[in-house]
Amino acid sequence: MKTLLAIDVGNTNTVVGLLKNKKLIQSWRLTTVRERTGDEHAVLIKNLLALGGHDGLGLEGIAVSCVVPPLLPGIKDMCHSYFDCEPFIVQPGIKTGMPILYEHPQEVGADRIVLSVAGFHQYGGPCIVIDLGTATTFDVISEKGEYLGGIIAPGIGISAEALFQRAAKLPRVEIRDPGQVIGRNTVAAMQSGIFYGYLGLIEKIIDLAEKELGDRTINIATGGLAPLMARRTEKIHHSNPDLIMDGLQLLFDMNL
Repeated sequence: MKTLLAIDVGNTNTVVGLLKNKKLIQSWRLTTVRERTGDEHAVLIKNLLALGGHDGLGLEGIAVSCVVPPLLPGIKDMCHSYFDCEPFIVQPGIKTGMPILYEHPQEVGADRIVLSVAGFHQYGGPCIVIDLGTATTFDVISEKGEYLGGIIAPGIGISAEALFQRAAKLPRVEIRDPGQVIGRNTVAAMQSGIFYGYLGLIEKIIDLAEKELGDRTINIATGGLAPLMARRTEKIHHSNPDLIMDGLQLLFDMNL
């Protein structure tokens, strides 16, 4: 049975997934700590695998997407020392099957490439992949499978945190759908502004992108908040929080 360990190191969270026969069977979400060493990563991941009953598992390989460069050497050391494996790293020069039409292709984050490849592979094109992570990103892929470019906005979480930190009398609030736009207390008013504000941002950017393309798009939301936002707008056609795991499997297979 072919088993892949997939690791996506993001600015806020690191997601570790285990895929058997190309299907995600379990995943874990860790806080990204820029000072974490390879040994510390090994302890965490080995323990998670053991707790999930996967400690004796033989791996076909390890695929890594990382947007935090200082952590990459430690991740590589962990793969060599604890898994006796040369990791597959998403980086410039790998096979993706997707022409990158960005002015400076090397500027496109590894996670955005992985998500774009997975989104087009699973749902077709033209499509827009909306990643609701530390940043809210929109990646636009043509009908032919070309990466055309994208949009980057502040993420929902960091915007909510900035509101709490910079306004002395406003509390930290849970990001949720308050059920109605007009809040009748401070917490509800903040939740409304955050939730419906980002819902409006998503819908407007999709509208403008479709006008530029001259075509309707298939829109896929991913990230932990994807199901929450997808429930309240017809502009999001698919919600797939684990899309990056599928993309790492695809790219790993392409580059064997």
